[in-house]
Amino acid sequence: MERYVCVHCHFYQPPRENPWLAAIESQDSASPYHDWNERIAAECYAPNSASRILDGQGRIAKIANNYSRISFNFAPTLLSWLEEKAPWTYEQILAADRQSRESFSGHGAAMAQAYNHLILPLASPRDKYTQVLWGMRDFQHRFGRDPEGMWLPETAVDLETLECLAALGIKFTILAPHQAQRWRSRPWDEWTNLDGGAIDPTRAYQCNLPSGRAISLFFYDGPISHAVAFEKLLCNGENFARRLLTGFNDARNWPQLLHIATDGETYGHHHARGDMALAYALDYIERHRLARLTNYGEYLAQHPPTQEVAIVEKTSWSCVHGVSRWEADCGCNSGGNSSWNQQWRRPLRDALNWLRDHLAPLYHLQAQPLLLDPWAARDDYIRVVLDRSPWNVDDFLARHGFPGLSREQQVRALKLLEMQRHLMLMFTSCGWFFDELTGLETVQSLQYAGRALQLAQELLAVDPEEEFLRRLEQAWSNIAGFGNGRQVYERFVRPAMLNLVEVGAHYAISSLFDGYRGRSYVYCYSVDLLESRVLESGKARLALGRAEISSRFTREQMTVTFGVLHFGDHNLTAGVRPFSGEDAFRALAGTATRAFKSADLHECLRVLDHHFPGATFSLKSLFRDERRRIVSQIVNSTLRDAESVYRQVYDQHAQLMCFLSELHMPLPGILRVTSDFVLDRAVGRALTDRDVDLERIRTLIETASRDNVQLDVPALQFALRERLNAIVDQWALKPADRDLLETVAAVVSLARVLPFEVDLWKVQNVYYRLLQGISADAIARDTSSGWLEHFQELGERLGVIVPDTAFVCPRLPGQVDAAPLRDDACRSMTGLSSAAHRRYRQSQML
Repeated sequence: MERYVCVHCHFYQPPRENPWLAAIESQDSASPYHDWNERIAAECYAPNSASRILDGQGRIAKIANNYSRISFNFAPTLLSWLEEKAPWTYEQILAADRQSRESFSGHGAAMAQAYNHLILPLASPRDKYTQVLWGMRDFQHRFGRDPEGMWLPETAVDLETLECLAALGIKFTILAPHQAQRWRSRPWDEWTNLDGGAIDPTRAYQCNLPSGRAISLFFYDGPISHAVAFEKLLCNGENFARRLLTGFNDARNWPQLLHIATDGETYGHHHARGDMALAYALDYIERHRLARLTNYGEYLAQHPPTQEVAIVEKTSWSCVHGVSRWEADCGCNSGGNSSWNQQWRRPLRDALNWLRDHLAPLYHLQAQPLLLDPWAARDDYIRVVLDRSPWNVDDFLARHGFPGLSREQQVRALKLLEMQRHLMLMFTSCGWFFDELTGLETVQSLQYAGRALQLAQELLAVDPEEEFLRRLEQAWSNIAGFGNGRQVYERFVRPAMLNLVEVGAHYAISSLFDGYRGRSYVYCYSVDLLESRVLESGKARLALGRAEISSRFTREQMTVTFGVLHFGDHNLTAGVRPFSGEDAFRALAGTATRAFKSADLHECLRVLDHHFPGATFSLKSLFRDERRRIVSQIVNSTLRDAESVYRQVYDQHAQLMCFLSELHMPLPGILRVTSDFVLDRAVGRALTDRDVDLERIRTLIETASRDNVQLDVPALQFALRERLNAIVDQWALKPADRDLLETVAAVVSLARVLPFEVDLWKVQNVYYRLLQGISADAIARDTSSGWLEHFQELGERLGVIVPDTAFVCPRLPGQVDAAPLRDDACRSMTGLSSAAHRRYRQSQML
């Protein structure tokens, strides 16, 4: 009988965005990356889009997009982040689904997921419906087709959830084997009870629902999935492939589907180079014709279920107690501290349930005069979440709002809908999954609740915050000093809350360093500068002005007056308040300007204190990432001053330091510090100069090595990688440019001899795609330019196997008749959209 293999990957990260900024702020625990999304994208999501398959000598034989050969789902909130922050990887994921449809009889590899990963059996019926609908709409928006299957967060399931899926047209979902309760072949047969995951996982099953609908269910192979996640099976790709094949049994008389399901992050993040083991295993199975790769949609269409199954209600794949991990101290935890308990889970769940249920009727009451159907508007609000452009929001309000809504009414309607969005986000499963009330994920859930409460306070006649905090008092941290849920809220949530005045303060301070422009964007806010003046005297500066702050999410607006006094370095004070009229602003401008021009900075400071009572700010008031950026500017300015001094010392004593190195004598401390500082700065600057001087870089590195200089290796790795990637981007657009090719080759050669490792991932990807476009005829014709010779040499330096033949050739210098690269290959190298790529090709033809 036929044998099929399907590997499913559930790719998910919890939403980490600051609810008031709609952006992820830096997370030191993810260092050297900005945040955990960025780190895991570099370790997993990107590598799986271009995974290396090596030969016996460790050279790259193939680069494969794993997503096109597996089944996968991405959390919608994670895809939103990837679209903005990792667009190349995002495009490869979408392209893989398109490619998989060609490979798997029109059935795509991608599955949908309930929107923000809340545990559906614990959700209210209304939230359950919205979450499934939003997940489907997000999928349609990104993949351009209807989803056939949907991944349930933590595979948590009950009949009501399956009814919801079936009602909305979802054909199948995937469950763990222990979630099957019993099965039978025909409706009149006796049920066979299943204990301990005893269901045969190699076929599809049908679950008949109380409504008369039905949905197909797949139960993944538990032992092999467990081995992938926890038994180091990904250390060897061939062993992985062979273990997959052990799931087949010749005694079965039906087309067998061997399928596993794990967190997608297993392949690269949890297990380094796990993506390569996956790529090799799939290639090994195909190459040796051991089974046929497929996905769930294709298998289901070709082999519909003939067996009926009943589920165990309120179960999941990651809690042996059902779904208790997300509402009780059931004993399931991450094992970080055996002395801790999770008794905080129940009061946290109860408090959030109360907040949702308390605000639901108030939302309906307040939205009724504004929206034709408040709950239908909430269901359709995903359209706005996916596209917050003004014209799309106008269209949404035209569809769902009563005619003629004033601007104030529009703001009110959007705030109500944002409140509802945050009331769902606060139930994201990770808030309960881990061990401690003060963990990042749980605090994130509390921040979503805090944003919902803030909006409720602005919109409603009642303030539910005090009752909510009273209920949180029953949740206690395991860490002495943090106290209960109320104290955690006051410590981690309230300080994060923002209003438009504080956004104005951030703008006023940061713009003093960046320049005041007509329109600026501060995260999810836009700022229109109405008036400004900047005075300077030595290091001191004074900025005064007016600006209109607008939320791009709720359309709320405020005009603010600001004044910023910078004494130099980090010494700065600012005042911001709502604009109170032209006369008050002129009085501020006049008195502050006179004091500054007379060099009386203390009087100028007193003027600001007088005009902005209780509303003064400093560099500490900046949002975290911007604060670090501005402070880095100040520090770099100081370092430039210091460098000029240290450079003089180094130049005066360079020969002595060289002589001491030749004698293997240690440098005196002050000379050691001077040498380290000057050479490290020189290498860093050489790597970032507009015109890269490779010979100078090589000389500086050799000098540093000779003198045993302690270089800032992470910073230099980053700088060289960015420089190399920038050159590669140019080369990808003009692959036949021999000068660019030689520059790439020179930088790669330099990287190979450096005393630290340099990331060549991107240049290898571009090279491999170009390699697929070179034919034997082109090689035979290229007798004069030397392009192909240089190209082959670059391949050797990159560790890529260069075969004798490929497909088509890029236009080589002096070869008008050489065929250009295929559009899809060039587009995948540059990361351009189809339309943008067409414009580029047209410009090249001109």
